[in-house]
Amino acid sequence: MPLAFSLKATQIKNAHELGALIRAFRKSQHLTLETVSGMSNVGIRFLSELERGKETAELGKALAILSQLGLNIIIVPRGNGDM
Repeated sequence: MPLAFSLKATQIKNAHELGALIRAFRKSQHLTLETVSGMSNVGIRFLSELERGKETAELGKALAILSQLGLNIIIVPRGNGDM
């Protein structure tokens, strides 16, 4: 059974921070690279590179992974949020 992951709204400033968040969440749910890549229909190599902060990762694939993990991206103008 997946563990609860305490994740509040988080400002992501670069690919490395996004990748680190994805990895931390995946591991908190006891999911392997193989499992998540299969669920998201992406290669293990892609997911591994995304988690390591690859700057040129394909956005569509990254969004598919976030969706399969149950994570959302919310965009707000700077200065208008609680972040």
